[in-house]
Amino acid sequence: MKGGDVAIALSGHSVIIKKISIPATSEEELAEVIPWEAEQYIPFDVEDVNLAYQVLKGASGGEGNMDVLLVAAKKDKINDYTSVVGQAGRNPLLVDVDVFALQNCYEMNYEADDAMGTALINLGASTTNVAILKGTTSIFWRDISVGGNHYNDAIRKELNLSFDQAETLKRGEEVDGIPVENVTPIIASVNDYIGTEIQKTIDFFKNTTPGENIEKMVIAGGSSRVPHLRESLAERFGVPVEPLNPFNRVTVRKGIAPETLEELSSSVTIAVGLAARRVGDNR
Repeated sequence: MKGGDVAIALSGHSVIIKKISIPATSEEELAEVIPWEAEQYIPFDVEDVNLAYQVLKGASGGEGNMDVLLVAAKKDKINDYTSVVGQAGRNPLLVDVDVFALQNCYEMNYEADDAMGTALINLGASTTNVAILKGTTSIFWRDISVGGNHYNDAIRKELNLSFDQAETLKRGEEVDGIPVENVTPIIASVNDYIGTEIQKTIDFFKNTTPGENIEKMVIAGGSSRVPHLRESLAERFGVPVEPLNPFNRVTVRKGIAPETLEELSSSVTIAVGLAARRVGDNR
């Protein structure tokens, strides 16, 4: 890996994202107000978190108010991640949040329809990130404690296999004479479970954001390649479900085989979104 500076991203229960409405104020006053406002919205002591915020342009919290995106991350979680980076001999220059890196990757690779509601779903090993956009405007974020490990655990339990064997079968490849057909019902069951968990998040979004709808889903993450997951989600939600190609508009250096890029594409969405960041920018 060239260069010593890296960007990393956090997710899960140690990260809180809230859109808040506060009386309109200047940038200087806002910096003083945010810590006091944050105490009302985050379940941690303000002294135990790092706070970041961004005024949402074009959004209005009502007459005389302004909408602000507030992000709080536990300091110990940040320290855990940056310590690992330091031990690897790298400099953690920037810390982001998975759902924002996911959105950045999508926006740098696709044209957004300002009128369309799009759900971005990144299925990781243990956490699924959900970001819902209206055009390029973020309107909802949530992390779900479900992911690819659920497939591995179910396959291992049902067939008494190792983690590596379960991982191979999960990808739709035969292993040690065990045909893929043996895991088809197991995978279908987990597809349904993951769909149900995503459904709970989508239902919450619709209940708390009246008038907004989802017209398309775009999925990423290593587990987005699980057989028949896209079809299962499309049937459940009644909308098109597409894979996110993080290299759709990214120029890749010569010498990398197309099949290698295709294999990597589902797993590097967050990394590509992070690579688009610069210190001091707002996205």
